[in-house]
Amino acid sequence: MTENVKPATRRMLLIGAATLAGLPILAEPRRARAAGTLPKANAKYQDHPNGANKCDTCTYYVPGPKPGAAGTCKVVAGSIAPNAWCILFAPKPH
Repeated sequence: MTENVKPATRRMLLIGAATLAGLPILAEPRRARAAGTLPKANAKYQDHPNGANKCDTCTYYVPGPKPGAAGTCKVVAGSIAPNAWCILFAPKPH
């Protein structure tokens, strides 16, 4: 019994892989992708700055919808105050 099946081409495989790789990105909202998963306690999160170091000057901070509003962090889970701080603080490059 002979089947009429064409072998997969390299182009077909690459297109299929690219499509599958992009599906999770389309399925989750932007804000969820930006939020971290490390618990605040593990990051030693505090709701006040450490000297001049504070979340809104950190590389990992994602600002809230309005200036001064709580945002999120790419590393730490939950709502993050702009004037808070944790041990993972990394200053934004200038």
